[in-house]
Amino acid sequence: MVHARPAYRPGLKQRLGHAVDLFFVLLGSGIVRLVHPVRTIRAVNALQEWGTTLGGLAKAAALAQPGKRAVIDDTGSLTYAELDERTDRLALALPLSGPRPRVGILCRNHRGLVEALVACGKRGAETVLLNTGAGPGQLRSVLSEFRPDLLVCDSEFAAALAACPPPLRGSIIWTDAPMPGGLLLERLIADAPPGHVGPPRSDGRVIMLSSGTGGRPKGARRRPRPGMGPLGSMLSRIPLRGRQTFVVDAPVFHMWGFAALQLGLGLRATIVLHRRFDPEQTLAELGRWRRCALFSVPVMIQRIMELPEAVRESYDTRGLRVVALSGSPLPGDLAHRFMDVFGDRLYNVYGSTEVSWVSIARPRELRINPATAGRPPRGTSVAVVGEEGGRLPRATIGRIFAGNENAFEGYTSGNPTEMWEGLLFTGDLGHLDSRGMLYVDGRHDGMVVSGGENVVPREIEDALARLPEIREVAVTGVEDAEYGQRLAAYIVLRPGAELDEDTVRSYIREQIARYAVPRDVFFIPELPRNATGKIVYRWLEGLRSGRVRTPEGRVAFWSEPGEPALAAAPVPDDYDGYTGT
Repeated sequence: MVHARPAYRPGLKQRLGHAVDLFFVLLGSGIVRLVHPVRTIRAVNALQEWGTTLGGLAKAAALAQPGKRAVIDDTGSLTYAELDERTDRLALALPLSGPRPRVGILCRNHRGLVEALVACGKRGAETVLLNTGAGPGQLRSVLSEFRPDLLVCDSEFAAALAACPPPLRGSIIWTDAPMPGGLLLERLIADAPPGHVGPPRSDGRVIMLSSGTGGRPKGARRRPRPGMGPLGSMLSRIPLRGRQTFVVDAPVFHMWGFAALQLGLGLRATIVLHRRFDPEQTLAELGRWRRCALFSVPVMIQRIMELPEAVRESYDTRGLRVVALSGSPLPGDLAHRFMDVFGDRLYNVYGSTEVSWVSIARPRELRINPATAGRPPRGTSVAVVGEEGGRLPRATIGRIFAGNENAFEGYTSGNPTEMWEGLLFTGDLGHLDSRGMLYVDGRHDGMVVSGGENVVPREIEDALARLPEIREVAVTGVEDAEYGQRLAAYIVLRPGAELDEDTVRSYIREQIARYAVPRDVFFIPELPRNATGKIVYRWLEGLRSGRVRTPEGRVAFWSEPGEPALAAAPVPDDYDGYTGT
């Protein structure tokens, strides 16, 4: 059941059906329309010549709607014509050689990141998107594995790069400020003479790094020409339109932020980016546009909901059409609370770096049960499989396998991926209900076996998150000499709230079962998260031994839960905490 790479192949009848569905989906989105007959023909020809790479999408958009704003960031805006012309210059000016050069990009969300990605696509360079939350140790490890010929970086990461050996850094282009030992992106574009840029001989892949929550990040190589199928797949479940403004808060180095960029370019939408996430700034941005869509991660909308009610109500967000989330599970009743305030516009996308999207929950489905991951979009197949390899019946928890035309090509390391009948293992456990709705019950490696009982921590987390005193919570298993494993709950209280261990245990005993009661209960200042807002469960082991990151950015040592810090130590190399985008 183990193969080197996914092998999902729909049959001929299925492909024909998908093609017909795709046409009508794209027609409804507004992308299949006559902007101008000559421009439309040129745009179609560009896609045929360039393919659906980022470079091809940008060039086609510039030919179809040259004067439309493509990107808005903290420094201003670019039209599609300007984006195309500037990235042509940058593609010619990049100091690269060889048939398939490799470029590492370490940037927050801004136009420089978009320009670098599009220019690398036009040049045919392989691009590695680096995590802005990586500590110096993890950054050294990733650079050592991928050995990029060129780095495109924001100046704020100069210190982290300086800690890496010079052979790993190579040449550097700085996006925002001149720094020693590197070129400035804007100067490179300005000094490059205009010239013709044709499609590269070979398409450059984009390499996405996995979140690294279970250890060292893995490189996942994306398909260079995904076609219009993935766009149609997403549109079959989420009503995105080209006339909407896309506010992308999810970090673009992450699969969901990158997907938002692809969708925006494919629909010729205006894409709004900010370097760092600020909940009130996001509300202000949503209030600026008559029709807009927000691409975010759950912890970000949680921060929006934590704003004072008077602050939220001071912004007119009637233009908000879609809030599309991905990257981590929706905790507790967050979906209901958000929709009660902002309307039934919430769409929750479940997927992974390897398989892209697996299923999408629409607002009506989230109203019925906020824990659901929804249904597979057009062109995606999902199966829940038992440990012995058979498809499981409804309401039975098993391993989730999925496949679609946008699945990755394989890991850069060459490590095999587990398959079942052409579908890729997502690494998660889940089940299907009687209506075919998918539920994700947790990570396969996160299942806790305590005293012979199989316990899924996600169920306990969702129950605890419904307590009004709790801001956020994580539950994991720890070794136990008597039972094999026992449950530990790590709880962050809301400001001014009070809660004790016995109340937590009694609540879980009443809501779920005796075997689900956490033996260990820790009250901590915050949960350790990576730059995409995911909880990093392996760092919770350090909290048990007494190491907790304080709000001041250091790791404190607790002798017992709730007692004052006794000492402090530097934050580990691979811990940067959650700071937004």
